[in-house]
Amino acid sequence: MAAAARDAPLLVGVGPEDAPAVVRLAARMAAGYGRGLHLLHSFNWAAMQAPAVSGSRADAEELIAQATAAARESEPGVPVTTEIAEGSAVANLVRRSGSAFLLAIGDGGMAHCERCIPADSPAVQVAARADCPVLITRRKPPPRGPVLVGLDGSTSSEIALTWAFAYAARLGARLLAVWVVAGDGKVEEAGDRLRHLVARCGAGHPDVAVECHAVRGDPGGVLVDQSRSAQLAMVAARGDEPWRGMLGAVSQSLLYHAPAPVIVVRGVSGPPDGS
Repeated sequence: MAAAARDAPLLVGVGPEDAPAVVRLAARMAAGYGRGLHLLHSFNWAAMQAPAVSGSRADAEELIAQATAAARESEPGVPVTTEIAEGSAVANLVRRSGSAFLLAIGDGGMAHCERCIPADSPAVQVAARADCPVLITRRKPPPRGPVLVGLDGSTSSEIALTWAFAYAARLGARLLAVWVVAGDGKVEEAGDRLRHLVARCGAGHPDVAVECHAVRGDPGGVLVDQSRSAQLAMVAARGDEPWRGMLGAVSQSLLYHAPAPVIVVRGVSGPPDGS
């Protein structure tokens, strides 16, 4: 896939609300993977009246300049390119995601919206449609906890586990692998499968400390609770749930409610290139 190319950048959607938080985390991740950053701000110039266009253009350029400064302050060695594009932010980001290693975007504050289901949020739309893994950042910095990954036995969740191992290894973090059994499923059997998967996927990362838990409960609720002490949560876009559409119930729960940053793993068939 194009997204796995060694020179593919980490694409960042730069908006007016949470650009610094998005860019700083994206820069640290780009440094860990030896990638460059491409900062993209989108604006619909055609919808503006002539006097407002020049002012809005200046605002966009200032926003990109501030985001570039934040990236270089966070990780001076990471190459940064920038772009101001006309049109919808979601459409532009999805279009460019096919040639990106990973796409980062802010959550727009949705993690603090307890009752709403913001299906029209740019972060949700991008996470549902991108052709590469998507990092959704939060406005508050996460604790220095483990990397959380949720598994359910599906092939896609196994790919998420390989990405979680690679991230934990590069950032020197612990890994917390959780398999939540819903309904009448057998917890002991899930625990055995979880340990087998972790041993197989972690063979190339012997230095990563791993903690495994198989528990009974609501998968989304359990993983959201576990994410409160995690530095990052990782989940497949959809497990073995073809009826769920582009995002499964668990990935949606984490997107909407997890206080930690979330990577929705999609558009890839294996671990990050070079991991």
